[in-house]
This record gives sequence, C-alpha cells and structure tokens, in this order.
Amino acid sequence: MSLEVIDLTKIYGKQKALDRVSFTAEKGQVLGFLGPNGAGKSTTMKIATGFLMPNDGDVRINGISVLDKPKGVSKLVGYLPEHNPLYLDMYVREFLNFVGGIYGMRGDLLKNRIEELIPLCGLEREAHKKISQLSKGYRQRVGLAKALIHDPEVIILDEPTTGLDPNQLVEIRKLIKDISQNKTLILSTHIMQEVEAICDKVVIINQGQIVAADLLKNLKAESRTSTILIELEEKPSLEWFEALGETTWMEGKEFGIAITVNDSSSARKQALQIIQDKNLTLISIQQQEHNLESIFHQITQKK
Repeated sequence: MSLEVIDLTKIYGKQKALDRVSFTAEKGQVLGFLGPNGAGKSTTMKIATGFLMPNDGDVRINGISVLDKPKGVSKLVGYLPEHNPLYLDMYVREFLNFVGGIYGMRGDLLKNRIEELIPLCGLEREAHKKISQLSKGYRQRVGLAKALIHDPEVIILDEPTTGLDPNQLVEIRKLIKDISQNKTLILSTHIMQEVEAICDKVVIINQGQIVAADLLKNLKAESRTSTILIELEEKPSLEWFEALGETTWMEGKEFGIAITVNDSSSARKQALQIIQDKNLTLISIQQQEHNLESIFHQITQKK
C-alpha cells in the first residue's frame, strides 16, 4: 500500500477528534475522503503529512512511519491545504523555485522540474506573472504545482476546487485525474459530483470514526434503495404508507411524501393502490435513485 492510516487517535482536551481511524490508498487510485464539517478530515490529513502528531496510531507512506521519520515522509508527500498558502508577491517560476529549494532541489534538476510542471498544470500563459495577479483557478494550479514540485509518491488535496467557477472546476478535475495515474491521490471535498467524477475509492468519516470505506462502485451497488416521491392534492396520513418503507414529508411540497424503499416496482404499485383506496388525487409520482450524496447523508445520519 502506498498509504496506510493505522488506528489513528487524536484528542484535543476532552474531545476525541479521531477514534482509531484506519484506511488504505493505493498507487494509481484517487481516494475521496469525505465527512461532515468537524468529522476529523483535516486532522487526519495533517497527521498524514507530518504537521500534527497523533495521541496513538500511525501513518505509513511506502512502509515508512510518519512518526519515526517525519522528514523522510515529507519528501514522499505533496500537500495542498484548503487555504492555499502562496507568497503573492512572488512570480510563478520564482515561487516554484523557492519551494523546490526547500526540498533540497538545485540546478538543472529543479529548473527542468519547473518546466515540466508549468505545462502539466496549465500555467504556460501565467508563468511570467506575479501570483497576486492570478485568478482563483490559476492560484489553485500554482498550489498543485507546489505540491508536485518534489515528485511525491502521495498527493493530499484538501478542498482543491473551493471557489472555482464551472469552467475552472472541469479543468482542475481533469488535471487531478491526469496527475493521479502514477500517484496515490487523496481528495477531500464536500462536492459529491466531484467524487463521482474522479474518485475510485471512498472513505467516509463521521464524528471521528470511519463509517464507510470501499470502492465507489461497490458502495453504490450496496445501496439498492430508491425513493418514491408522491405529490397529492389532499393531505395524506404518513401512516398509510409506512408499511412500504421509511416515509417522510417532501420538502417544499404541501401534500408530498417521500418513501425510501428496497423494491421500487412493488412499492409503486402498492402506493398507487393506497392512493386509490383512500380516494386521493395524484398529482405526480416519481422515482429517485440514490446517488453518492444520498448515500453520504444516510450513512452520516445514522449516529
């Protein structure tokens, strides 16, 4: 495994931010690391990059412990935090040269690496500018180049597309996918469409504990439930439909109900029969398949 997170525990005062968190990520794989605000995502990533020490547990990059050899691990990890730290008064090439120097890169090695990264990150037309002159999207590209400058084995990106417009989103997602082909890439985001577009594996953390960890296709296959949305002219009783599945009122509809079911075909027929037996007037009936967003909501609301 390129990255192993092993029984991480982190305590702040009386609060246990991480409670025996474990998961793995492999080379050539994009792992989506998801969770509600305050779930422990950033704490986990800071420990994995050596910025923070755990109370217990370990993180290993290519078998090397971040606790035993933090400097050695730092050379194997590229990190783009949520608030992209850049020196705005520096020019793009100047900044990358500065960051490369921190990693001990010098001479032609550093120069050639910068010239590789500029087209890879789509910075050709912006490389002569000061970072302060760049748009949010291009600053994120510079941040990615910074994370990649030392050619790390593992790349950790925390909310890399926050604040980008739709065109910038598409470009950054493609860039992330291209980069991940020969790397282990961890992507933390609240945008579920982003995860579905580029991630192979999903790890979901909630209240400091891992509540799901699997390939995205497996996670979606396991959630075979769907939701039937029914809008009526008269107000029904939820009790009439509760035998079909979990029944709630629909948001934004005065006389609408939502029924989460396992067998949608049978449930639709039964729902229509109930509507007929109760002499209700049907306005619409729709079926909503569960996507990653609904799976995430379902999993993180269990506790």
